[in-house]
Amino acid sequence: MAMKRRTFIVSGAAAAIALPMPARAQDGDAFPSKPITLWVPWPAGGATDGTLRLLADIAGRHLGQRVLTENRAGAGGTLVMPVLQGAAPDGYTIAQMPQPVFRAPWMQKVLWDPIRDTTPILQLSGVTFGLLTHPGNGIKTLDDMFAFARTHPSALTVATNGVGTTPHLLMDQLMSSKGLTYVHVPYKGTAEQMLAVAAGNVDVGVNASGFAPHVENGKLRLMAVFSEQRSKRWPQTPTMTELGFPLAATSPYGLAGPKGIPPAIVRTLHDGFKAALFDPLHVAELDKFDQTPDYLDSAAYGRAMKQAFADEKRNVERLGLNKGG
Repeated sequence: MAMKRRTFIVSGAAAAIALPMPARAQDGDAFPSKPITLWVPWPAGGATDGTLRLLADIAGRHLGQRVLTENRAGAGGTLVMPVLQGAAPDGYTIAQMPQPVFRAPWMQKVLWDPIRDTTPILQLSGVTFGLLTHPGNGIKTLDDMFAFARTHPSALTVATNGVGTTPHLLMDQLMSSKGLTYVHVPYKGTAEQMLAVAAGNVDVGVNASGFAPHVENGKLRLMAVFSEQRSKRWPQTPTMTELGFPLAATSPYGLAGPKGIPPAIVRTLHDGFKAALFDPLHVAELDKFDQTPDYLDSAAYGRAMKQAFADEKRNVERLGLNKGG
């Protein structure tokens, strides 16, 4: 895909020459003049961490500076927000924006706002959520899971990647629809959570596309997916909607920086990461986890972030999870 470059014209006696206009940092140096740090709100070793590390590496080649990744896991993926809130708006600190950052402010008191305190850069992709279990534990279908929960009240253990995450809310909605209870076992990230399910330490798990390798090697059974349509990678697996539960989520995510990054620097970051997003190596990495690019430019992503924030308020209120609710 061809990318537009901003130019300015230098007039001369012989001819007008078009030259690229570099972004300028606040100190007057061309941007970027030093490494950029991309904060990832999940532990190292998970699927999202891996795809973002590859994205950062490719983007660095386009930007002419290294893009370093730093992990800050915990609190359901929201710990990048204090980082952005306290960072200088110079483009050198950016972060992944997972769906929980739009949900958490409606569920608990936080000192940050995902819209007020950020500068959108671009949307990257979304994920496939699945309900998984160990192949040998006797729970092969949703009906098996419901039957176990019905005969063993509050004994079914369910792993997710954190309190207040999309998998947590999806499981709450699913079990509540049947009037059943379960024990929530939150983990900091996909890698340790999937290992716990594969080892039989918990009965079932709900998580995003990071479960793919474990399903492929037979260590986990994928019972259903929380998507509008069946997965192209696991076409034999039904959707929750097909099974009678209208629960679908893709949790689109993108990149943002602190509030107030100059537009020229935002454009530079956008162009570098957009090129990396559609790089064949990165697209192939996404495909390993049943993901595809879901690109939005800075303005469109900003609008999507505002919509996500409003939607999450309604979701939290509907489920009675709002502050003091």
